[in-house]
Amino acid sequence: MTNNLNRTRKLPVALVVGASRGIGRQVAIDLAANGYAVVVAARAPKEDNNDDAKLTPTPFPPDPNSQQSTIATVEREIREAGGEATAIPVDTRDYASVQDLVARTIQNYGRLDALIYNSGAIWWASVEDTPMARFQLMQRVNVEGLYGTIQAALPHLKEQQGSGGGRIVVVSPPIYSRFFRGKTAYAMGKVGMSVLTKGLAMDFERQQGLCDSNNMAITSIWPAVAIESAATEQFTRRDPSFARDHLRKPTVFSDAILAILQAPSAVVNGQLELDEDFLRRHAGVRDFSRYAVMPGASPRRIMPLELPDLTVREQDDEGMRTGSSSKGRRAKL
Repeated sequence: MTNNLNRTRKLPVALVVGASRGIGRQVAIDLAANGYAVVVAARAPKEDNNDDAKLTPTPFPPDPNSQQSTIATVEREIREAGGEATAIPVDTRDYASVQDLVARTIQNYGRLDALIYNSGAIWWASVEDTPMARFQLMQRVNVEGLYGTIQAALPHLKEQQGSGGGRIVVVSPPIYSRFFRGKTAYAMGKVGMSVLTKGLAMDFERQQGLCDSNNMAITSIWPAVAIESAATEQFTRRDPSFARDHLRKPTVFSDAILAILQAPSAVVNGQLELDEDFLRRHAGVRDFSRYAVMPGASPRRIMPLELPDLTVREQDDEGMRTGSSSKGRRAKL
């Protein structure tokens, strides 16, 4: 038992928030298959609290995009494949719950090397058709949840030095105007997450050279082609050809995240990446046919081929810095 504990405490540890189904589940499983001890976190369904039968569905493993796929089943999948995992429930809307998640991660494994934030609330509609309660839910899960998770995890991520430590990967999009159309309330939160990526990356570059000395980095990632998930099932149920024309397997996303975690911080820090484009540029992938849900299909790209450059000519001019605390006097007016 002691030898096993010592072995697991030597493994790099990845915390995957939003890992019960779909893309998050695949990311957790593939991280474990590549040598990480994985903390599988998500909001627990109500029935998980009192009904153990729900945690061990038959047959096993369950449909990865169904309600039967939970953090408990993902943990079991990883362990039965020979990996190391711990399932911990979290409500990202509750900062105390997030703090408890990180504390339990450190208690179990003694370290935290990578944080992947995949939690997200979705509602695609016009402003007029997005109720205030739905808007608030998305901001709490998407922006506030990410911010709180980073706040809780950052001190532990900063302790990891060397080639594998101190990495954050955020599931949020590149910033461009077409993304706002028809889903403004949702876009406000998701783009806000990407702003956090950009801003924290600048903090890392300023703070005692964290990118250089600790290899710290934060990166956003988004799919270039739609990915098979619980969110896309509604479309494939109505029209089976949707999978052929539009969907890739979630392994394309997990492969891209693994490549980001392995890349030098200078390559990925502050970048808003697309999975396909990053794999092509930095992992040498040329043939993406293996990722198609339907063999032989060529799903259509949903993202622009070129994205705007957000920098300005005066990018490096920090001018006068100001802030509301002595530590915070770093922002340019």
